[in-house]
Amino acid sequence: MSLAEAGDVQAVTGRLPVESGNVGAVRSGGWFVRIAITVVCLLWLVPALGVLITSFRQADAVNVTGWWTALAHPFEAGQWTIQNYRTALDQGLGNAFLNSVAVTVPATVIPITIASFAAYAFAWMEFKGRYILFVFVVGLLVVPLQMALIPLLKLYANGGILFGHWVFPDLDLNGTFLGVWLAHAGFGLPLAIYLLRNYIGSLPSSIIESAKMDGADHFTIFWRLIVPLSVPALAAFAIFQFLWVWNDLLVAYVFLGGTPDVQVLTLALAALNGSRGETWQLLTSAAFISMIVPLIVFFSLQKYFVRGLTAGSVKG
Repeated sequence: MSLAEAGDVQAVTGRLPVESGNVGAVRSGGWFVRIAITVVCLLWLVPALGVLITSFRQADAVNVTGWWTALAHPFEAGQWTIQNYRTALDQGLGNAFLNSVAVTVPATVIPITIASFAAYAFAWMEFKGRYILFVFVVGLLVVPLQMALIPLLKLYANGGILFGHWVFPDLDLNGTFLGVWLAHAGFGLPLAIYLLRNYIGSLPSSIIESAKMDGADHFTIFWRLIVPLSVPALAAFAIFQFLWVWNDLLVAYVFLGGTPDVQVLTLALAALNGSRGETWQLLTSAAFISMIVPLIVFFSLQKYFVRGLTAGSVKG
């Protein structure tokens, strides 16, 4: 097909014609991608399947044979049990589950709230040093979390003194939920501001200008326009932050401690395994209990996940 003929086809249909050979190549490439994705998914599911089967097996069978041997006689009732789940819940896993919820929900809501305001300011408000401050916030992404744990812990316990003057009061936040909320919020804010600023900055400027012409102030624009339009980006970061805080062990252990009244689910899982790993069949059942809430959060928000990540990457 000549260039002139291709141009005529594009003028009528709005699309360039695709040669039949190219169609076959695309279809063959599509099948290859599907097969590759299927293989990768199966490889990822094999360990999860092993953990699931082990969580329902008798302790004696777990110590003697591998989980795959149960597939030889899957309908043999004597090798299956739910006692592992009962034992895990009886050993304080329920209280740790509630503590994880109490830590994760505020530690997700706080940074999203602060970052959404900051992202709007960086995207649509004019003030001196805006770009320099944004670069500084993005630069905090490269700071290792482990470097800030001990200084922040000392700040919680003893306050901050600079040149003989108190710059941060002794709030005695160590071992409290408020302390771990603020820690997770501080560690999650740079990524949240970066993601939300890119998304909010990609929204059509005509919407903002029309609202200003109608007399709307910045808060009205933010609450009535920006927040409803930014649901995909907010949901994408909510998934990231929720999973990070829910699966966190180090930050919770440093700022909360490991006492039964405040320990989170990850600390309870570590203690459930025993000193020599002799009860790891309980660990597998407890692991699936811990997966319930993250799976609910992910599947309820997953339709926004890709939209929130890709939005703002190309502005046009």
